[in-house]
Amino acid sequence: MTELLIVAGEASGDRAVAHVLARLPGVRAFGMGGPAARRVGAELLCDLRQTTAMGFADVAFRLPSLALARSKLLRAAKERRPRAALLFNYSEFNASLLDGLRKQGIPTLFYSPPQVWAWRSGRARELADRATRFAVILPFEKALWEDAGADVEYVGHPGVETEYLSRIEARDRLMMTAAADAIAILPGSRPEEVERLLPVMLEGFAELRADRASIDARVLVASSLDSRTVGMMRQLAAEYEVEAHDVDPLAGISPLLPAFDVALTASGTATLEAAVAGVAPVVAHRVGAATGALARLFIRTPHIALPNILLERRIFPELVQGNVTAKRIREALEETLDGRERFRGYCTDLADMLKTKDAPSVNVARMLDPWLHR
Repeated sequence: MTELLIVAGEASGDRAVAHVLARLPGVRAFGMGGPAARRVGAELLCDLRQTTAMGFADVAFRLPSLALARSKLLRAAKERRPRAALLFNYSEFNASLLDGLRKQGIPTLFYSPPQVWAWRSGRARELADRATRFAVILPFEKALWEDAGADVEYVGHPGVETEYLSRIEARDRLMMTAAADAIAILPGSRPEEVERLLPVMLEGFAELRADRASIDARVLVASSLDSRTVGMMRQLAAEYEVEAHDVDPLAGISPLLPAFDVALTASGTATLEAAVAGVAPVVAHRVGAATGALARLFIRTPHIALPNILLERRIFPELVQGNVTAKRIREALEETLDGRERFRGYCTDLADMLKTKDAPSVNVARMLDPWLHR
């Protein structure tokens, strides 16, 4: 049977790769992934829950497990000779695989390559010579990678590949009342991120609820999180009398988003998923001191939230580092709830901007097809 090596090191990548695999009947996938890839039949040699990291300090802490995973994947590729490799994001780790895969003659598709427009722009030219093809997920990225000499296609953003529930259906699934305003609390898909953000997010929501007694919320629990982190989330949510809801690994958060009026979310893919679903995001970003200091030196974009980056101005509230406080969160939630109609117009603009003729997974499967059926 035709085999494909996959590498997805985060929850969003796990879902994106799983959607591609569902478009490739007769192809057996193996490599790194999570519950979504496993659900569609992939053989996981490395589980992303053992390797997920956020920021420079967290990556340094996990270097031994990352090095072991790299060796295991390259050894499996040498033994099994897959027709191709599909690498999703997880930039530094996937970049470290490229030379080894090229030496083995295995073509590589780098799906959602590094965000060179945000920092270390010189990586584009370097990586263009090391990966076979690139599938970018934001409209303006295609020209940047073409300028670097890459063979690249814009495939669309995988975070918007979803079938939404209606507001009533989503609220029924979450056991929420129909009338109340509701906040989605999305503290991220990495343990370190959740530990930094969830306590202050819940505290900020509690301050808001003190003034708006009828408001409701749900903590959405990413499927990529380990059992220890999930247990902590459930306990903490219960202390604030907020229910926690497990997110389906393949569907992700998107089908549930119509239940909510505002999303209080960690920075990342969820910000865009919320906005495209018509739910204005309030974005919180807090990393370790070392990572934050390095980011201030090297990151070139003035915004951290993908919707604001695409709109080229700060439309949706962003709270960064020391500004991630309960008071600031409450104020941002109030502002966004009260201005929801204005924000909804910007959400529509984003959805229109990211529309593609075919789903991202269809476009990526099409790019892989010549290698898989040669």
